Amino acid sequence: MSRTGSRHVLDNPALASLTGPHARFAERRGRVLRYPVDVSPWLAVPDDPDAGDWADLAALAGPGGEVPLPGFRGEVPAGWEITQRIEGVQFVDEGLAAAPDTEAVRLGPADVPEMLALVARTQPGPFERRTIELGTYLGIRRDGTLVAMAGERLHPPGWTEISAVCTDPAVRGQGLATRLILAVAHGIRERGETPFLHTSAANTGAIRLYESLGFGLRRRTAFLAARAPQRDAVAVGA
Repeated sequence: MSRTGSRHVLDNPALASLTGPHARFAERRGRVLRYPVDVSPWLAVPDDPDAGDWADLAALAGPGGEVPLPGFRGEVPAGWEITQRIEGVQFVDEGLAAAPDTEAVRLGPADVPEMLALVARTQPGPFERRTIELGTYLGIRRDGTLVAMAGERLHPPGWTEISAVCTDPAVRGQGLATRLILAVAHGIRERGETPFLHTSAANTGAIRLYESLGFGLRRRTAFLAARAPQRDAVAVGA
């Protein structure tokens, strides 16, 4: 498996993505990288950020601004405030029965308004106007209406994350999410890459589904958000 130094690329997947296959999206300040805000809220800091990195992050956030810190397990400096902490899990493909789906269609820019509406109804997690640029998104329509979708988000070298898995409440229980996960996974494997995904550790229903499909738990992680200091730190390292 690919590694970044002595660490696995999935230990800091946003950093591996933004310095690898998704480098074209990277907005950088020092060693801190992020996606454009209309693409994804994911942000990457070094594995062991120093004072200069925190100053650069504060400059990106702006005084009192809130930023995500996915996977971060260290201590934030004085002046910073943790505003959210969600325990999460990371799963990797350990034997998916990946296969294309004849009803699934590839979604494009013209479908974004419908995709955003489906996300608003189902709340699968962050999905922005340009998120579709991160990779392939597949959807299923019923009577012309988009009722389910799944796609690709983070892209560390050799890996692709399955994300935005959602199904309209009116058609749940029909296995549409399962079919789309396996179809997206098929496309990832066709490129010679390995699917992975994240979910909340509290989302036991999703965890049971992923395990039944052939995903295995790789590690526990956390999804944090933090508020930058109101002043001073922004100027440091500018």
